[in-house]
Amino acid sequence: MIKTDFLVIGSGIAGLSYALKVAEFGTVTIVTKKKIHKTNTALAQGGVAAVFSDMDSFELHVEDTLKAGDGLCTREVVQMVVENGPDRIKELVEQGAEFNMAGEGEYEFALGQEGGHSAKRIVYSHDLTGKEIEDALIANVEAHKNITILENHIAVNLITFSTSIRSGLVRTQHENICCGAYVLNNDTGQVETFYSGVTLLATGGASKVYLYTSNPDIATGDGIAMAYRAGASVANMEFVQFHPTCLYHPEAKNFLISEAVRGEGAYLIDENGRRFMDKYSPDKELACRDVVARAIDNELKKTGADSVFLDITHKDSDFIRKRFPNIHAKCLAFGIDITKQPIPVVPAAHYMCGGVATDLNGRTDVQRLYAVGETACTGLHGANRLASNSLLEALVYAHNAGTASVEEFRAIGNKVTVTLDPWDETDTLDSDEAIVVTHNWDEIRRLMWNYVGIVRSDKRLIRAQRRIENIQKEIDEYYWDFKITSDLIELRNLATVAGLIIRSALMRKESRGLHYNIWYPDRDDVNCLQQTIIQKQF
Repeated sequence: MIKTDFLVIGSGIAGLSYALKVAEFGTVTIVTKKKIHKTNTALAQGGVAAVFSDMDSFELHVEDTLKAGDGLCTREVVQMVVENGPDRIKELVEQGAEFNMAGEGEYEFALGQEGGHSAKRIVYSHDLTGKEIEDALIANVEAHKNITILENHIAVNLITFSTSIRSGLVRTQHENICCGAYVLNNDTGQVETFYSGVTLLATGGASKVYLYTSNPDIATGDGIAMAYRAGASVANMEFVQFHPTCLYHPEAKNFLISEAVRGEGAYLIDENGRRFMDKYSPDKELACRDVVARAIDNELKKTGADSVFLDITHKDSDFIRKRFPNIHAKCLAFGIDITKQPIPVVPAAHYMCGGVATDLNGRTDVQRLYAVGETACTGLHGANRLASNSLLEALVYAHNAGTASVEEFRAIGNKVTVTLDPWDETDTLDSDEAIVVTHNWDEIRRLMWNYVGIVRSDKRLIRAQRRIENIQKEIDEYYWDFKITSDLIELRNLATVAGLIIRSALMRKESRGLHYNIWYPDRDDVNCLQQTIIQKQF
C-alpha cells in the first residue's frame, strides 16, 4: 500500500495548480495516465477570461457568463469565479507563465475577444496559451520536494470505506468516505493500492465518447465514471459543448481552430463563399458556441457539403502569422495557407459542461473527495460554457479546493486508520480478444455521434440507451473475467459516461443551451430542471 497525504489524479491545469497549493502542507502524489504534459490543457489555444481592462468590469463578465449559460448558471458561483480570476492570473505570472503584453506594466496584458464576450478580456499567449501555462506549472511541480509524479499510471477505481475496512461485520450500506484509489501501473502491469488523506479528481473531460472531437485520446471521462461508481452525484451531463470549428482534413484528426480566430474578425462561409451566420444570430460569427455549432450543423445537413469554411484572408498576412503562429504552421503542414485560403471546418465534441457535482470549494458529496476542472460540474457554465471560462474555472477552483482540503486533512489528523484490501485478480485471465475492446470503443463513439449529438430526439435517445445498456453488460463481463488493461479501463469509463449523457438528455424535456431536442424545441422556464442529477443506487 502506497500512502500519500494528497492524491491528485490528473496533470492538467487543475491538478497541477491544486498540487502546488497543498504541497506546502503534506506529501502529494500526482497520477497521470500518459506523460505529465499530455493533457487537454496543453492543447488549449485561446486563453483565460479575466477582467483587466478599464473598458470591462466584473458585472459585464458575470452577465456574459449568465447569458451564455442560458438560465442555468449559479449566480453565486459565477460571481465568485469572475471576481477571483485576476488574482489567479497574477499567480500564474509569478509561477513563470508569460502572456502577450500590450504595454510595459506588470499586468498590462494584450486582451483578445471571443464569442459571447461583450469586451476584450482574454489573456493569451499567442495561440498556445494552454501549453504556456502547463509548462510553467510542470516546472514548479517538478521542482517541489513534496510532490511525486507517477506517469503511465491510470486510476481504475476509487476506494471507499465500504470496500476497504477489514471487519467481521457484513457491510451493506454505502460508506460515504473516499480513502484512495486502485491504480494500474502501465510500466509493470500491476494494480497498485493508494491510501490518501484527500483525493482530487482532475482528469479532464469525456469528449472522446464522440466520433469527432477536438480532444486527445486521453479524454475518456475517467474521473466522472470513477466518482459515479463511488457514489458521487453527477450533474448536467446532457450539456456537451461542440466546438464549431475543428479543422476538416483527413490527416488532422482533432486539430482545433481557436475561437480567437473568429474573435479577430474571421468569417464563416459556405462552399460558395457566402456568409451565413446572419441568418442565425445578430452576433453573427461572435455568437455563443452552441448557436454557431448548430448553425454549421444545419448548413451541412441542408447542403450536403463536407464542411464550411473559416475565412480570415481579408486580414493582414503578417498579423495572421504573428497572432496565430501555431494554427498557421499546422494548417500549412496540411497544404492550407490561412493567409490566402479559407480553412475547412466542422463542429466537433469539445467540452463537458456537466460532471461531478461540487460545492464552491470543489467538494463532492463523497467525503474527502474533490473534483476540479472539466471533471467537475460547479454551476459556472450552466447550459453552455462561455469561451475561455474553462481555464479560469480550473484555476479558481483549484485554489479553493486546495484551501478546503488542507483544512479537512488537518481535521483528519491520525484519527482514521484503515487497512486497504489489495487488488484482487483471482480467476482472471490474460485477454486474448482485444478486438472486443476496439469494436465496442468504435461502436460507442459512432452511436453517440449519430444519436446523441448536436441535434437530438427522444426516439434517438431511447435507441441509444438500449444499445449502450447492452454494451455495458458486455464490458462488465469482460472486466471481471480478464486482467485489466488501460484500454479496458478507458472503454469501461467511456461506456459509463455515455450512459450518463443519454440518461441526462432523456430527463430534460426542453431545448436549452447545448441540449437541443427536436421533440421539445423550446426552452421551458416553468417545468425545467435546474440540474439533472444522477447518483448510483447501492
